[in-house]
Amino acid sequence: MAFLDCGGVRLMLSRPEKPEFDHPSSVLYFAVSDIQAAHARMKEIGVKFEDEPHLIAKMPDHDLWMTFFRDSEGNLMGLMSEVAR
Repeated sequence: MAFLDCGGVRLMLSRPEKPEFDHPSSVLYFAVSDIQAAHARMKEIGVKFEDEPHLIAKMPDHDLWMTFFRDSEGNLMGLMSEVAR
């Protein structure tokens, strides 16, 4: 996994974690300040999530949390939150 800063836009490159992710597509990640609240609100309005918010990595100054959902066309999208420790 690698993170690149592209003019203020973070780009994450990684190998697919599961066979269903091994296809020619990209995942868009939306940064939110409170991933638990964003996840709960989106579920309330009918968004279908693949998982619950979970810890991805412990960084030097924060914890990186993510959760994944499908858009109306079935594309995988993600929410991410940098939680200060």
